[in-house]
Amino acid sequence: MTSVTLPLSSRVDAPQELPIPSHADVARWRPASPEDIDAILATQALSDRLDHPEWTTTREDLEEDFRAAHIDMSRDSLVGFDADGAVAAYGFVILGPGQDSRVQSYLPGTVRPDLRGRGVGRCLLDWQRGRSRQQFASSEKTIPGWSMIDVANGNDAALALAQDMGFVISRYFTTMNRVAAEPVPEIAAPDGIRILRCTPDLFEAARLARNDAFRDHWGSQPRVPEEWAKFTGSSKFRPELSWVALEGSGADARVVAFALTSLNEHDWEAQGFSSGYIELIGVVRDWRGRRLAPALISRLLTSFGEAGLERAVLDVDTASPTGANSLYERLGFRATTQEIALVIEY
Repeated sequence: MTSVTLPLSSRVDAPQELPIPSHADVARWRPASPEDIDAILATQALSDRLDHPEWTTTREDLEEDFRAAHIDMSRDSLVGFDADGAVAAYGFVILGPGQDSRVQSYLPGTVRPDLRGRGVGRCLLDWQRGRSRQQFASSEKTIPGWSMIDVANGNDAALALAQDMGFVISRYFTTMNRVAAEPVPEIAAPDGIRILRCTPDLFEAARLARNDAFRDHWGSQPRVPEEWAKFTGSSKFRPELSWVALEGSGADARVVAFALTSLNEHDWEAQGFSSGYIELIGVVRDWRGRRLAPALISRLLTSFGEAGLERAVLDVDTASPTGANSLYERLGFRATTQEIALVIEY
């Protein structure tokens, strides 16, 4: 068990300056700039098709990272270019702004498929790991620090590299989907609960409900207002396909459960069907066990069918404390692919 009697700054050693990696296949390394977004996206698209063809990274996804106030691209990013000026590899090191019970540093990135197996990924991940340690070394919080990386199950080389560099498998997340046109069970909400679309006036109440519902979920920290505004303000977020359970009325009204949807039409061709992605499903802790989640999912699936969507897709922690994966199976969802979450804990 990691000691938390001392601040992270006293527990984590990190160099003041990180050496720039050196590799024969990379002509130049430097921090990312907004002008690199299209080149980064081109390389990421090649990786997406290989690593997880069922979903894609969008330009908006990258633009949001460059706009985020909690990401300093001059220090938190590194891009490697080949001799022709194309992106060979890139990585970000994103310090999560919500820091209640942990300080979490996320290490997304990729190596272009034609350059894999040659040590480029090791150079990049070593730099990311060092930058993550720098972030922890600057924190005075007396809570654990987690460096976190996700690997598609089946990407054996990336998994072996992460483990060789000290990351430990901590969780498995399973993607599940369901045919929207299949019969949807009608599940009534409990007395005193109204199920409504998640309109903008309910966004903040939904954020507070999300933070309560996910407090005991692995790897979850509170969503701060800026993060939530980025989520609800995204062109992919669909309020008309998102639902909340509301307790009370007027000033005393409270969101006690939610099922929130996004659409990424870029995914549909690779998936072979149109779909809505259920970003978040949750119930605040004092309302668990009263069938709010299935009632919301029932309403959501009906709205998917009415919108002409062919499938509903979601991801679930296979060890969820709420037994969510079993609930989804009972509602007709079936597992497809899986992602592995790995952590170095300080």
